[in-house]
Parts: sequence; C-alpha cells; structure tokens
Amino acid sequence: MPASFPAKVVRLTATGGPDVIAWADVDLPAPAAGEVLVQHTAVGLNMIDTYHRRGIYPLALPSGLGVEAAGKVVAVGESVGEGMTGLAVGDRVASFGPGLGAYATARIYKAADLFKLPDAISDTVAAAAILKGFTAEFLVERCACVQPGMTVLVHAAAGGVGLLLVQWLKHIGATVIGTVSTEAKAQVALAAGADHVINYSIDAVAPAVRELTGGVGVRVTFDGVGRDTWEASLDSTDTRGLIVSYGNASAPVTGVALGLLAQKGSLFLTRPMLYAYYEDPEERADGAARVWDLIANGTLDVTVGQTYPLAEVAQAHADLEARRTTGSTVLVV
Repeated sequence: MPASFPAKVVRLTATGGPDVIAWADVDLPAPAAGEVLVQHTAVGLNMIDTYHRRGIYPLALPSGLGVEAAGKVVAVGESVGEGMTGLAVGDRVASFGPGLGAYATARIYKAADLFKLPDAISDTVAAAAILKGFTAEFLVERCACVQPGMTVLVHAAAGGVGLLLVQWLKHIGATVIGTVSTEAKAQVALAAGADHVINYSIDAVAPAVRELTGGVGVRVTFDGVGRDTWEASLDSTDTRGLIVSYGNASAPVTGVALGLLAQKGSLFLTRPMLYAYYEDPEERADGAARVWDLIANGTLDVTVGQTYPLAEVAQAHADLEARRTTGSTVLVV
C-alpha cells in the first residue's frame, strides 16, 4: 500500500446532541505489527454510540465514535497472517470494538479485534448484527442461561437487539412477552415470534405481564431501556427471577436500593457488558460461530429497518433516539 491511506473519520471534541458529530480528513499510516487496515463498506449504528456521544459513558476527548463495522482488509502488518488471526489482504472482516472509531471510511484495527466473515454473511448483515447478535448470544446463552419453557420479558422488542432476542429466545423454546411503543412495532415483534406484545403507550406493562402469567411474573426480564422501564421490570419479574439490565436507551438506572430487590421477591440483578463475555479467545470464537450459523440457517432474521449514508450519521442518531427506527440501522460507506 502507499505510505498513507486517506480516510474520513468522525472526531468528537465535545459531548452532547447529534450536532457535536464532526468529520475530519486523515491519512492513515501503514499498519504496524499485529495491525490490519480495513476499508469499511458498512457501519452499524447502536444505542451505545449515543451513550458515548452524550457522555453517559465518559470519553477522553477528542475521540472517535462508533464500534461496529464491516469491510475488506487492504493491508496487514507483520505477524497478522500467523496464529489465530490468519488474516490476509482481501479478506472480509467485521468488528464490534471495543475501541471507538467505526464511524470512518477506513480504520486501523488490532488483528485480534476482527472477526473473519463467512461467505454466507454479507457486509451489511455483519454491520447490522455483529454487536447486536453477539449481545443476544451472551445475554440469552451465558448471562441469563434461559431454558426451554421459561417465560421472559423483552423490553423494546422491535429494536435491533430486541428483535434478535425474541428470535433467539423462541429458538430455544421460551415464551416471550415483548414491550413496544406503537402498534406498528407490535406487529414487527409478533412477526419475529413474540407470543404476546404489550404496547406501553396504551397499557401499563407490569399489570399486563402479571395478567398474562396468571399473576406469577416472568423468570427473566431483559431491559435495554433503563430508567423508564426500571419500575416495570421490578414489578414484572417473578420471585427469585433475574433482571438483566443491559442498556440505557432512556437514561441510566441509578440509586438502586438493594433492599428493594428483596421486597420485590428476592430478585437477582445484573448489569452485564458484552466485552466481558467476549474476552476469552475460545469464547469469542464459539460465540461468533453460533451467531453466524443461526443467521446463515435462517433462525435469526437480521432486520435492517433503515440505511443512511455514513455522512448522515447525525440524522441517524436523532432518529434512533426519537424511536423513529425499527430493527437495525446500517450506515453505508
């Protein structure tokens, strides 16, 4: 490759609304040992990106933005073709971070942060599903350890992670209750396999869950919304049930009194992070293979609800936060 590779990248110099997203022209150097230069073709939009942009997850500024992208290897550093990475120029790859900087036309990665894509997985599907699909995998299989026959609650069931959770849970034999904000989204969640859907714009969630479960409640609640659904999660979960609070789409849950978990039925509560479940190389490989296989065989239908040009990422953020999106959003490079 030439001595440098031109790219456009997002550079945040302040946190705040979508208007803080700014672009810069950079020249990327040749990748060093253990590094790979990837030319992006598709970039995933995730709620965690808005947490970084808003400063909910603090950043050292200036900073890049975005964690999920897919593309083609255009250059490799020394030792990259050896060992578990085995990457070469021309390979199709994807990554979910953890370092920020996916909002870019090209990017240098550590080879260990990349996943080689099977032929059956397109770049668009990979960008839409790598973070959300891997999140669904670890939440269902390794965090909550959901078993066949369990009744579970999925908040934001028509969102990117929500739709994959619904499908995964149905695949393993759970009964799924989803929550949504509109009737249109209710139809989307039902089409994905949800057994029951509660439109929280019309009905209070917890009483509806109790009615659907004969007063018992659910064994597991998956809550990616945060503050706005916290009370409903507490009141919807069965005695000794588990609340998996994995996101802050509305705002973070703060000031949790542990005694309240006892009062609500000796509940369990966890606040997991994807990266803690994908640190071990063998777990990474096994989790990725499981996700790609379920997508390839049709068990998981990755719903790309909308696409935007990468240059219009600020509008995409605004639409995501206003809940005007359905399923996954992909930014096309």
